[in-house]
Amino acid sequence: MRILGIDPGTAVTGIGIIDFAGSKPSLIHFESLHLRSSSLLTTRLKIIYDKCLECIEEFSPDLLAVETAFYGKNIQSTLKLGQARGVAIIAGLNSELDVFEYSPREIKKSVTGSGASSKHQVHYMVKAILGIREELTDYDCTDALAVALCHVYRFREQGANHTGSSGDWAKFIRNNPERILSRK
Repeated sequence: MRILGIDPGTAVTGIGIIDFAGSKPSLIHFESLHLRSSSLLTTRLKIIYDKCLECIEEFSPDLLAVETAFYGKNIQSTLKLGQARGVAIIAGLNSELDVFEYSPREIKKSVTGSGASSKHQVHYMVKAILGIREELTDYDCTDALAVALCHVYRFREQGANHTGSSGDWAKFIRNNPERILSRK
């Protein structure tokens, strides 16, 4: 299964693509799409849409996973984020991909074990899980990869008839041994 993860934004959109064929996800591609704030919003939305279509055509993902909007204090920012999400979702649907949405808290919890993790903790864990050795200058691409990883872990949990999480750290370690770093 190949997953295209999107961390939408009208200033920066993160894009991450992973494969999952069994026990361990593998990295295919990641990038951050930096958009000019001086450009019209409609122009930036078209760029996001076109980039999503380009990635779908080039990498042939099986599905699209996208982060849901969060509710901030600035309603204009929230509305713009919703529009960025919308064009990514439409790109996936127009390409006949199934689309899955995950909340920021759910994404953080699936990757780090805690829904209250910082961006730095998510960044660190995504790099460790996928074996990314290079230094990354922004969190947008690792956030997009985290969205894709969230789908992998949710997919795997559903396949194992997972009925919920107690938030127990020991249970997280037991259920996710590949996410724990060894000190060899």
